[in-house]
Amino acid sequence: MKTTRLNLLLSYAAGLAASLWLGYLVRFNFDVPADTERTFLLVFAWVTGFKLLCLWRCGQLDVVPEYFSLPDFSRLSWVLLATSFVVFGVSAQLGSDYAPPRGVVIADFSFSVLALTAIRLAFRQAARLGDAPLPQGPPRQRVRRAGIIGAGLVGTALAQEFASRRNLGLQAVAFFDDDRIKWGKHVHNIPVIGAPEILLDDKMNLELEEVVIAMPSAPARRVAEIVKTLERLRIKFSTVPSIYELTTGQAKVSHLRSVDARELLGREQVRLATGDIRQLLRDRVVMVTGAGGSIGGELCRQIASYAPRALLLLEQSEGQLFQIEQELIDSGFGKFLVPLAASVQDESRLEHIFRRYRPEAVFHAAAHKHVPLMESQPGEAVKNNALGTLRLAETCLRHGTERFVLISTDKAINPTSVMGASKRLAEMCVQSLHARNPAGTRFMAVRFGNVLGSSGSVVPIFNKQIAGGGPVKVTHPDMRRYFMTIPEAVGLVLQTAALGSGGEIFMLDMGKPVRIVDLARQLIELSGFVPDRDIRIEFTGLRPGEKLFEELTYQGEKITATRHPKIMRLLCEPPPFEQVRAFLFRLAGQADQLGPDEIKGLLKSAVAEYQPQLNRVVNGAFRLDKTPVEVNGHDKRNGHQPAAMTGIGDALRSVVGAGAAQ
Repeated sequence: MKTTRLNLLLSYAAGLAASLWLGYLVRFNFDVPADTERTFLLVFAWVTGFKLLCLWRCGQLDVVPEYFSLPDFSRLSWVLLATSFVVFGVSAQLGSDYAPPRGVVIADFSFSVLALTAIRLAFRQAARLGDAPLPQGPPRQRVRRAGIIGAGLVGTALAQEFASRRNLGLQAVAFFDDDRIKWGKHVHNIPVIGAPEILLDDKMNLELEEVVIAMPSAPARRVAEIVKTLERLRIKFSTVPSIYELTTGQAKVSHLRSVDARELLGREQVRLATGDIRQLLRDRVVMVTGAGGSIGGELCRQIASYAPRALLLLEQSEGQLFQIEQELIDSGFGKFLVPLAASVQDESRLEHIFRRYRPEAVFHAAAHKHVPLMESQPGEAVKNNALGTLRLAETCLRHGTERFVLISTDKAINPTSVMGASKRLAEMCVQSLHARNPAGTRFMAVRFGNVLGSSGSVVPIFNKQIAGGGPVKVTHPDMRRYFMTIPEAVGLVLQTAALGSGGEIFMLDMGKPVRIVDLARQLIELSGFVPDRDIRIEFTGLRPGEKLFEELTYQGEKITATRHPKIMRLLCEPPPFEQVRAFLFRLAGQADQLGPDEIKGLLKSAVAEYQPQLNRVVNGAFRLDKTPVEVNGHDKRNGHQPAAMTGIGDALRSVVGAGAAQ
């Protein structure tokens, strides 16, 4: 239902006139004297007109009448109180011939507040009835009995939604809360029974058909405990959106969803300070590469909220670029967006963009990140992840960009994959470039673990396999990974951009690693199935480039603290930039002529810790071999390199090896 200003004005006028008339009746005991009646028209006209004028000037006619809450009631009451004081003063000065008697003014104020509040509530209720969808199928839908865990603001708002929107098909019959003070009391006439664990009591006979967890700010560990309790009861349960989704407007309280695995990480999500970030981004020109990806897209969303002067969205895929641009436009950020279709490997295109827009901060998220896929085409990983980073970093330095942040990965530490090795080489590029030019652009990198919900991550894959009836495919029963949420990862990137002075690599304290098989079992249980009975878990073995455990730092990296307790600063001695640059350009130049094993062998000459998994030809077919084999006729086990790369590889190995031995 849409209410025009005229409808609201007429409703207010009628309510105010009726309130004033009732004030007269109450003041004179429902027997108004004849001489007083003669002044009605004059008094009614100026008093009602004056109140309407004040309501308009105070913005009470420009509201959306369908939305009415306690703050709206407070503002409305203060306007009416102020106008009543004025009318009272006129009555005291001029008498009842030109103004209502003072007793009428007092009664009129009370009736006016009640009348206008009733009008607003009527508009709100009419809007809800008008917006409710027509019932489909049977005219009378059976309402399911629901319990709400959490009797706070979100839980009580949810109970009100259930009561006012019958089309949701739920009726709140009980609250459960950890706060003992609330036990035994009622909220909106709904009893607060006790803690959630009371549901396990056999004496409880609430006949609940569904339970909603309304604790968006509760610790992840507590949510996990509640989920285990509900799983034992074999009862359907869901949860309200997170605080992040509620505060950013991405979801409403009544948008229920299944419990997400990211809520069961077993640790608190890291909270990051925003004051330094705001100072870094507000009214600045900021570029995000890989803007259409999972991390790049979230970077764009969070950066846009800090009101930069311009936000440059650089993306190679025009489809992903269009999607993130439209999303940000729909969120009200269209005025400072600059979508740019470009590749970080295209040096002339980068030159043009930097000359025109002069970005002051660059967040480099563009990368090839799929581990097994890059094993079969390592040249593309080297060109995009390492050479693309080098070209972008050099462009930043030439054009005076203040800060450059490389999005790296924990797979760059003692890598066993091409993706990890290429990312480590990218780190070496930005560190050595900063060491050569310490007074120029502040170059830094950020490492973090697996990101829940990102494209290609394990959780969406598992959910798809569960939806298909299984099996859920896990590579190894002992595989463990560090996990972060996308907002956490992006918050870390923005925080490090504000903290960094240049040349550092930052790492988030991600808690304890999670066993992938345990995560798979949790997702199966959250979907209402029993692992290995309803949905089978199948172990497939490690894929090319994968390892069982991810590490956080190299042995030779010096770890120091930062102002943020959850962020560590890692420092090491980078190799000479000229040697890194020469090696990378030669390797990338030969990437399309060499085979995968040859490229991996050459990559190891620069990244000494890299342990490549090579392919051997056996009976005309390739076979994975985790030990180094011959590359270009030279035995890698004896450390020989192809002649074209020997000098550069040896120089880099000596520098990197020395750093690792410190």
